[in-house]
Amino acid sequence: MPIRQVLDVLGIPADDLIPLVELAVGRPVVNLAAQRREALAQRRDLWADVEAKLPTLPALVARMRAAGTDNEESVLTLVDGLAEIVSRLPFDPPTSLAKLSHDHAGDPHYFDLDRLAGARLVSAVAERSGTPEPTRPDLIRAMLTKVGILADRLSATVLLHQVQVTGDGPVDRRLRDATTPVPVTLLDLTVHPPALAPQVLTVVENPSVLEAAMRCGSPIALACTSGHLGSVDHALLQLAVDHGVDLRYAGDLDGPGLRIAGQVAAIYGATLIAMSPDVVRRAGPAPSAVAFGDPPEWIDPELRDAIASSGRVVYQEHDAALEVLFGSDQPMATIPKPDAARAPD
Repeated sequence: MPIRQVLDVLGIPADDLIPLVELAVGRPVVNLAAQRREALAQRRDLWADVEAKLPTLPALVARMRAAGTDNEESVLTLVDGLAEIVSRLPFDPPTSLAKLSHDHAGDPHYFDLDRLAGARLVSAVAERSGTPEPTRPDLIRAMLTKVGILADRLSATVLLHQVQVTGDGPVDRRLRDATTPVPVTLLDLTVHPPALAPQVLTVVENPSVLEAAMRCGSPIALACTSGHLGSVDHALLQLAVDHGVDLRYAGDLDGPGLRIAGQVAAIYGATLIAMSPDVVRRAGPAPSAVAFGDPPEWIDPELRDAIASSGRVVYQEHDAALEVLFGSDQPMATIPKPDAARAPD
């Protein structure tokens, strides 16, 4: 029976219904429909406010609106910061990303590029500049630098050892005079890039490989990325390609190491070394205490079979890998090369 008819028969005013129900059930009655209407109105007001504050960034606003939010205050904090920063582009003199974050959000890490706020800032700068949004870390930082925002120029480093140079800049001189590995920053590679001589440059994943090179007196030129490729690593690899350097890459034979190797081969055309089925077989049935799990489907079947047979990760510290890196016998890896569509992103 419709509730209004019940109220009419009982002679109860509609305004008394909710208090009576609350007395009957012993708890407050929540009007969900009214809450939904209020939330919808608030969201309309929120996105109207966002559009008003970011009138030159319609694509970013549409992306943010599509993503939605359950925290309007955080959205407005982000939008206020973006609006102020975009209005001041380009920054002259340039300023650090941490300083911008501090001044506009009260937190020097607010716009860190591995956070959502940092990603929104990159999108805002790209749209404001009328350029495609980059995805590679070094290209993102290069775009920000063009508008006077300096990100990670000093904190991001790569280790170079016995790398040959032909220039006379400050970084060239450091590399030429060094007898031990030299940490080179993103600032070094972008403001004072060394002139790399034609050579074979072996890029490795772990600093321990450089320690092993010094211990055995290996003369080869080495660079160390210390794991996943960051902005400074991409900058170095691109510099090497631009200077015609013959790139080789060696990493751990585990999931992350294989993904990094696939990226370096696909993007920069590096030859992969010490990551072959033969290295896995040389390492024996128990090369480490760490189980590999299922090898990725995209790698060469022979390498996948060798890893599956071992069932263990082969790290660069293993003698089987180091002997290939520093010895005369250097079997090449069989991970897909640049033309492989299945290489990981």
